[in-house]
Amino acid sequence: MSSLQIKNVKKIWQGARGLAVEAIRDASMEVSSGEFVAILGPSGCGKSTLLELCAGLEPVSGGEILIGGEKVTGPNPKAVMVFQEHSLFPWLNVEDNVVFGLKMKRENQNERWRRGREVLERVKLVKFAKHYPHQLSGGMKQRVAIARALVGNPEFILMDEPFAALDFQTRVLMQQFLLEVWAGFKSTILFVTHQIDEAVLLADRVVVMSAAPGRVLEEVKIDLPRPRSMTDPAFNGYRVRLMAHMEREVMRAAEVL
Repeated sequence: MSSLQIKNVKKIWQGARGLAVEAIRDASMEVSSGEFVAILGPSGCGKSTLLELCAGLEPVSGGEILIGGEKVTGPNPKAVMVFQEHSLFPWLNVEDNVVFGLKMKRENQNERWRRGREVLERVKLVKFAKHYPHQLSGGMKQRVAIARALVGNPEFILMDEPFAALDFQTRVLMQQFLLEVWAGFKSTILFVTHQIDEAVLLADRVVVMSAAPGRVLEEVKIDLPRPRSMTDPAFNGYRVRLMAHMEREVMRAAEVL
């Protein structure tokens, strides 16, 4: 297992009429093997862009990102993305969706079905293997998307607000499910959210980003045992600390508009 290193990363988009838009400025952080790290920041601060850079879906404009000491220059098999929208293929059943990536890699058919079934068992979806996405709830669709990410045994799972579209009850259940998956599969998770409570509930560390252009303002270690309770006074202490950052950056972003 290896670490993810983000070193002085910049990202500049070419906007309308050739104008440059600076999305990320000199961002640096490191995610160690087995860690659960949340990235927190106001809308438009470059959180999702940073994940895309880590996944190799977009090139950096400056600095570098390394996985296991190797520079990221394109999609890396050690890292996989889970998006806010589940992006399941509606014409494929659950099992086919989960093993689709293995099929594209031309994995042996028997091996991919074995691995697909194994993952479905571990995420408690075996009895839904032949169901289609339209037959599933929102939470179940995201569980399938996570299973699809896990089937390739990635070292890093990059999650871009995967529970943002879910109702409160389903979101709480999915947060618990994700912690169980993380403990069981031993993957390293980099998790983008704009929900303070979610960041404190899930993460070992919370990386706070500034309003655009995104910079790393602070890294907060969450020194609370699991399972965590939002009613714990210590939990509230972290909430207040992170809320101060968020309120300041939201107001700073509003001044720029």
